[in-house]
Amino acid sequence: MNSLKRVIVDFKKLTPEVLKLLVDKYPDGYGDGDILTFKNAKGERIEAVEVSTEDIKYLVKISAKLEYTMENYDEEDYGDFAADDPEAILDPKELQEAADDED
Repeated sequence: MNSLKRVIVDFKKLTPEVLKLLVDKYPDGYGDGDILTFKNAKGERIEAVEVSTEDIKYLVKISAKLEYTMENYDEEDYGDFAADDPEAILDPKELQEAADDED
């Protein structure tokens, strides 16, 4: 029996741990066959990809921000953060501004 806790994760709540799981499972990005579609409690249509730990099944909502972050993933960027810290994952716009500031 599948007794994993199911957790829906929006980009704003993405942690380094879940991002690493996504990149490991979908190293070349996810395809149409990987996308799960369902309705949330409000009746809104949600598209997500699934990754799991031993005890939690994460359904990560798909967005352009997620795709960009997965494409540009570097594990070293998150070395100073806890694995469960949602503050570690920057919005791609913030990342670009930080890169511009370094120039």
